[in-house]
Amino acid sequence: MVHPAYGLLRPVTDTASVLLCDNPGLMTLEGTNTWVLRGPGSDEMVVVDPGPDGEDGHIERLASLGTIPLVLISHRHSDHTDGIDRIVDLTGAVVRSVGSGFLRGSGGPLTDGEVIDVANVRITVMATPGHTADSVSFLLEDAVLTADTILGRGTTVIDREDGDLGEYLDTLRRLRGCGHRTLLPGHGPELDDVAAVCETYLAHREQRLEQVRSALRELGEGADAREVVEHVYTDVDEKLWEAAEWSVQAQLDYLRR
Repeated sequence: MVHPAYGLLRPVTDTASVLLCDNPGLMTLEGTNTWVLRGPGSDEMVVVDPGPDGEDGHIERLASLGTIPLVLISHRHSDHTDGIDRIVDLTGAVVRSVGSGFLRGSGGPLTDGEVIDVANVRITVMATPGHTADSVSFLLEDAVLTADTILGRGTTVIDREDGDLGEYLDTLRRLRGCGHRTLLPGHGPELDDVAAVCETYLAHREQRLEQVRSALRELGEGADAREVVEHVYTDVDEKLWEAAEWSVQAQLDYLRR
């Protein structure tokens, strides 16, 4: 089925529009959301997460939208970052991120609490680690771009390399303080209320933690992540069990600390 939003810049708020990349999958849902930010009267725009390269002309479509002086990166995963060099080639944009590996131009690394004024939009950077160590969210006046920290549907996987469940829970509590802004995710549809979604995510994580505690009581404290997944994630498609193992390992690490 062809998603109706592929290849179309779809307005979501007064300052944020989304261009959905045609890279659907188990981990990317319908595809990667590339966000385009532009305030009233501006001839410029900011791109958040250009997405992968070579996907049905996605980067070329972005570059054709107008003047792009700045690209912001939410976190290191390739479905958000592989298009960096192509969009720089086409637009000359400065690229900023937490990790130095994605910096292009003279902007420097993003810092927590930094305020960026560009394209008649004020963007506040919020460090939101947990999904990955370098994850950040971007606060607008009426919305929060959460990337993969909070998805438009389903729940977020804790990265097996540098994700951390304790940090992730702290991040959800911090994002909850953003109030009732619109939530603009890295995958899936936008949601109406950041605070309410954070409450749902926190409740889900606590439910899963209790399930893991119960599994360990039955399986033994030394049970590994796969054993716990097979015991707990009976409500999840087996195709997702590998990803579930990452989250369970993060839960085990959290509980065993």
